[in-house]
Amino acid sequence: MQAKINYRTSKPNNMLEQLFDLVQQNSQQAVVQNPDVPNEQNQEVMNTLVGSITGGLQDQAQSGNIGGLMSLFSGESGTSGASLLNNPIVASIATNAIGAIVQKFGLNSQVAGNIVNAVLPSVLGAVIGKMNGAGGGGFDLGSLVQMGGGLFGGGKDEKPGQGGIDLGGMLGGLFGGK
Repeated sequence: MQAKINYRTSKPNNMLEQLFDLVQQNSQQAVVQNPDVPNEQNQEVMNTLVGSITGGLQDQAQSGNIGGLMSLFSGESGTSGASLLNNPIVASIATNAIGAIVQKFGLNSQVAGNIVNAVLPSVLGAVIGKMNGAGGGGFDLGSLVQMGGGLFGGGKDEKPGQGGIDLGGMLGGLFGGK
């Protein structure tokens, strides 16, 4: 049985939809086939993972950790599970995701940690790979610039005197603002 995520938008190839799809694809063993997760909670556990990823990235942008996000998305920290989990941004997202799963579903922290450690690095590794041109695209920098109003400034509708990195706006556009 494959759980379906119901957070769909009217735009095809929407990045948020792609993120949901990545979480769903990478959650089959860790969530759907996990005897510790009741089947009726599979979808909500996956939705919680997506919310933790988007919320964590937005928090980093809002706190001004532009360099850390740029490093993460460029793949400087690596894209393997171990290297990603050692990245402070990913570690923070993982901690928050584990806490959310424990709180919402009553799972123990070890089970929640196993789920997050199995899904999060795979999903972020895929996003990083797609942003850097591997695997066909979808998370390309051009789309991020369009969605965020200009990652490095210079967007089509930019007025003179505006510029710089609007990563918070980019992530807000990418993942839907808080």
